[in-house]
Amino acid sequence: MSQLHLHLRGPLAELRLDNPAKLNALTVPMLAQLAAHCDVIERRPEVRCVVVTAEGDRAFCTGADIAAWGDLSPAEFARHWVRDGHRIFDRLARMGKPTIAAISGHAFGGGLELAAACDIRVMTPKATLALPEAGIGIVPGWSGTQRLARLLPEAVLKEMALFGRRLSADRALAIGFVAEVADDARACAEAMAASLAATSPRATEAAKFMIHAAVGEDRAAMIEALGSGMIAASDDRAEGVNAFAAKRKPIFPGT
Repeated sequence: MSQLHLHLRGPLAELRLDNPAKLNALTVPMLAQLAAHCDVIERRPEVRCVVVTAEGDRAFCTGADIAAWGDLSPAEFARHWVRDGHRIFDRLARMGKPTIAAISGHAFGGGLELAAACDIRVMTPKATLALPEAGIGIVPGWSGTQRLARLLPEAVLKEMALFGRRLSADRALAIGFVAEVADDARACAEAMAASLAATSPRATEAAKFMIHAAVGEDRAAMIEALGSGMIAASDDRAEGVNAFAAKRKPIFPGT
């Protein structure tokens, strides 16, 4: 049974974690479902925004299920568990559509890394953020020391990763890691998503790619996506394709 659901409601796509018995801890099937759902969403032009949520209000996600990786060999842990998780979170981060994490309850370890892969975040007042990996003898493996280093002040990240200190919603808001603190994080995220109805989908996508290129979020791919999008709309591209199909030399108009 799926523990990560995709709900499509017109312009809104909701990705909902559904493993409340384990505080929405991530399993191998859930990671695979996340990757598959991202592919579906990316190919639905009517979708304007993605909201990542979770069942229950105790935890958004408490990280990776230890049962999924505790018995892996060092080689398996590094080559598969860490690299696969990193690749899938990168897939979410680099989606062309805006993404919002609605954090109702705690986001620890991989759960915080999942939220960090979204464009913006909203939290409930009592939710907290943490990187508790050092307490069980491991380190953050799904961008907790990399992407989070671009989103949090260095000293704050070290407090969390080295000393295990939790970050409150109010402090996360004060340092700009979350956009809003609201009693109903999901409703707040959906209201933000609805505001995209007044914006250009192409302009929003291009702006996201430009920002990612600036901050180093897969800069090479973002630059090539922007350039390819520009050239795909040109008369030169149409002439090149038509000439190839007709087996003739193209005459490019330069427009």
